[in-house]
Amino acid sequence: MNPVPLTVPAHLVELLDDAALSLQQLARGCAMSPDWVHTHVEAGVLQPAQGGGATEWRFASATLTRARRIAQLEHTFDADPQLAALTTDLMEEVAALRRQLAAFQLI
Repeated sequence: MNPVPLTVPAHLVELLDDAALSLQQLARGCAMSPDWVHTHVEAGVLQPAQGGGATEWRFASATLTRARRIAQLEHTFDADPQLAALTTDLMEEVAALRRQLAAFQLI
């Protein structure tokens, strides 16, 4: 039996390495403008992993996943950026707790 190739839409793919993404790459990855990213960094919703000024900012791949979730929540529910970030924090916490629970069940 030959394996069937699996095609996954780009918006469902999460980066697994810890790539350092630029402001432009992060904006393109979450289908938002660089101004949107800049505004969310200034509001404390997104955190650059390194860099002083906006031209030097580098973001971890996990920030791309976070930015996509925030953008989706803002769009779908017309959510305030702070509320979308809080919801994203809670989603990440629930996922971490589920991973811990699964690890405990394996013991």
